[in-house]
Amino acid sequence: MNQSMIPAAKPIIGDDERAAVDRVLASGMVAQGPEVATFESEFGDQLVAGRTCVAVNSGTAGLHLGLLAAGIGPGDEVIVPSFTFAATGNSVALTGATPVFADIDDATFNLDPASVRASVTERTKAIMPVHLYGHPAPMGELQALADERGLRVFEDAAQAHGATLDGAPVGSFGDFAMFSLYPTKNMTSGEGGMVACATEEIARNLRLLRNQGMERQYANELVGFNARMTDIHAAIGRVQLTKLAGWTQTRQQNAAFLDAHLEGVRTPPVVDGAVHVYHQYTIRVTSERDRFATALREEYGVGCGVYYPIPNHRLESLAHFAPDLDLPATEKAAQEVISLPVHPSLSQADLERIVSAVNSVAKAGA
Repeated sequence: MNQSMIPAAKPIIGDDERAAVDRVLASGMVAQGPEVATFESEFGDQLVAGRTCVAVNSGTAGLHLGLLAAGIGPGDEVIVPSFTFAATGNSVALTGATPVFADIDDATFNLDPASVRASVTERTKAIMPVHLYGHPAPMGELQALADERGLRVFEDAAQAHGATLDGAPVGSFGDFAMFSLYPTKNMTSGEGGMVACATEEIARNLRLLRNQGMERQYANELVGFNARMTDIHAAIGRVQLTKLAGWTQTRQQNAAFLDAHLEGVRTPPVVDGAVHVYHQYTIRVTSERDRFATALREEYGVGCGVYYPIPNHRLESLAHFAPDLDLPATEKAAQEVISLPVHPSLSQADLERIVSAVNSVAKAGA
């Protein structure tokens, strides 16, 4: 391979972000302060229909503290997908509750409502879907099931900034929703998370939990954590937020080009009423996936990722919650998925190289 590698993901940090950081450093206010408060307000107004948002220092902290703020704890069960990053299951386990892993829809990779229904027990308190890869989960069906069984709904929206379903933004459905601001996400704050809250009670609990259990210095009301976002990170996030819509449009255009030109693989569908924001562009291959991915990287210089090769219920850290669990659609996806570059930094030549590489490997049978 003589060509440079097309990266699977590429954070975009420019002069605007650097200037924002310099402005905060010059102000002398670098811990959680006015920049964080403004970022919370702007995020809520632009992405989650005006919901109150609480910034934290990571997406995982957002899930963990969101669950605690909503009252989830020992003895409770929360139904989650197994086909997701480990943070989803980890966050439930960290509260002392039990993550109950359900299967996914074969097409969209999101929670299958029928599998969720079969997973409900007398201990079930909530359903926490993941809007995987930037495609909204089936919130209408999941909310109807939750209403029927007296359950709550939380959203893991780590990968879905700006996605919508039937005109409603992801993050505006559940009691809370977590958005990750990790460097490879559709927008970043360098590191961090944002939690959109349906009620002021959850928002206040989150503020307490992220700040050692206090709103006023030394007036600790509960046992909390240090999960604060700094003004430095918030300044980066504020700049990125202004660019998100344009970057999302580019991701969607890149995805449309791949949809139109890829052959011999299964491209990601979009259900009616959904707006996909393509955090990942995930194909499925019927030949040996690992050999396919290796060929893309080593023979054609196309970076790609496998998200996720080991489902949560098979991980050593979480398997004890689900001994002998059978999730056929999850297992199949874990063997077949490859995520191709779709980020806004791709050139037309990059897109054409990706298409040529995938089609050549598919034709050769990997």
